Amino acid sequence: MSAKDKLVIFDTTLRDGEQSPGATMNQEEKLRIAKALEKMRVDVIEAGFAVASQGDFESVQAIANTIKDSTICSLSRAIDADIDRSAEALKNANSGRIHTFIATSPIHMKHKLRMSPEQVLEQAVNAVKRARNLVADVEFSCEDAGRSELDFMCRIIEAVIDAGATTINVPDTVGYAMPSQYGNTMKQLIERVPNADKAIFSVHCHNDLGLAVANSLDAVMNGARQVECTINGLGERAGNASLEELVMAIKTRPDFFNVETSIRTEEILSTSRLVSSITGFPVQPNKAIVGANAFAHESGIHQDGVIKHRETYEIMRAEDVGWNANRMVLGKHSGRSAFKTRLEELGILFETDHAMNEAFSRFKRLADKKHEIFDEDLQALVSDTQKFVASERYSFVSLSVSSKTGDVPNSHIVINVDGEAKAASSEGAGPVDATFKAIEVIAQSNTDLALFSVNAITGGTDSQGEVTVRLESAGRIVNGRGADIDIVVASAKAYLDALNHLTSDAKVKGHPQKNGV
Repeated sequence: MSAKDKLVIFDTTLRDGEQSPGATMNQEEKLRIAKALEKMRVDVIEAGFAVASQGDFESVQAIANTIKDSTICSLSRAIDADIDRSAEALKNANSGRIHTFIATSPIHMKHKLRMSPEQVLEQAVNAVKRARNLVADVEFSCEDAGRSELDFMCRIIEAVIDAGATTINVPDTVGYAMPSQYGNTMKQLIERVPNADKAIFSVHCHNDLGLAVANSLDAVMNGARQVECTINGLGERAGNASLEELVMAIKTRPDFFNVETSIRTEEILSTSRLVSSITGFPVQPNKAIVGANAFAHESGIHQDGVIKHRETYEIMRAEDVGWNANRMVLGKHSGRSAFKTRLEELGILFETDHAMNEAFSRFKRLADKKHEIFDEDLQALVSDTQKFVASERYSFVSLSVSSKTGDVPNSHIVINVDGEAKAASSEGAGPVDATFKAIEVIAQSNTDLALFSVNAITGGTDSQGEVTVRLESAGRIVNGRGADIDIVVASAKAYLDALNHLTSDAKVKGHPQKNGV
């Protein structure tokens, strides 16, 4: 690093990002994302909320056991059981951090915690002391700092630093702050807390008013040296500050920011697409940095300017964030070695030969239909393969659809249910509607379809379609994903994937901000 300060990039895609409705990931999917984040050189990966469920604990533990170049963090309420569970999950981490929090705003203390400020301060100090006895790296967060009183935050921050906190996070939990206001809060805290020099100050901003990135950057201008963010801005409600936007703003404006990051920006696009594929949350075309239109120019004036001199209309190089970089095109003549090598370069490893053989067979079948296969196709193919190998309750077998102008569309589907082939037919308003109704003849899930979304994985008329289906049942929301050159087949796979999530035996995990402290 140069004379500029190091800005720590703390990614919480696997924890806060997963709190998006329907964005739940399994352990293998979390590991794939964690490996991508490590490859991108993210400093801290918040792997989960270990006490939330057995599945979350095992995911944090697996990531802590696997990732060596990033610090692995587990979230904990300021409760002994939470802290102990996090420490257990992080036991084998090369570098582990416990992140404990408690609400500090008057509205939260009164109505959620039902505790006095003095009780909150005492519990915070006790939590940090307990965590520091278990790990060397402890982060403390003032939940809802954006609506907290400055004097009280100064008191509690001074106390937790004395107790051993090495990072102090000042989150705008509900996305309420304005940039200048939030930046000034950070400045005042650093100036007024006597022992502020003994900790790194951090920001964690939500995007309810569309200001998460702006608030984070203003805080950095006023002394924050860690930013908490997610890939694609994923997160509950309107999401979190977007990692790619924060990092590229700092890289693009070195004249403005006196900080640098260690992020390998060329890995941004591939990581964005991986997260989108796994979570089923498509990236909007006009999304900054990673959207399909981010570096596209339609205006004749713009096109002419870019042709003559790129910087007339482009402030960043597309290659710097991964566009048109490191793309090996595979086809039907590509062998097993090339296929395996490219997957390894993408950070994808199979635990068994059976899984590898199944993936290669699917690759060959896809190559017979699609002339060129890109990295995005491989990510989708691997996701489908892993679902198949996992022997989930519902799996796709075959589909026959009849749709003709003037006739009512009809769908006949065959699926495996607990290993037994079952078939059903149904009519519908269109081929997809008929297919979903045919599945329901078999599944009888009594769910509501909350979202149906189609996204092209790559360009061209032979592109695979990636479908996201969101189902809701008894207050539980799940996303399902499916990919295929045939959109109706992709839709059927997505619906079945959602049913598998809905009928999973895994316990629904707790929510860190709903259980009180």
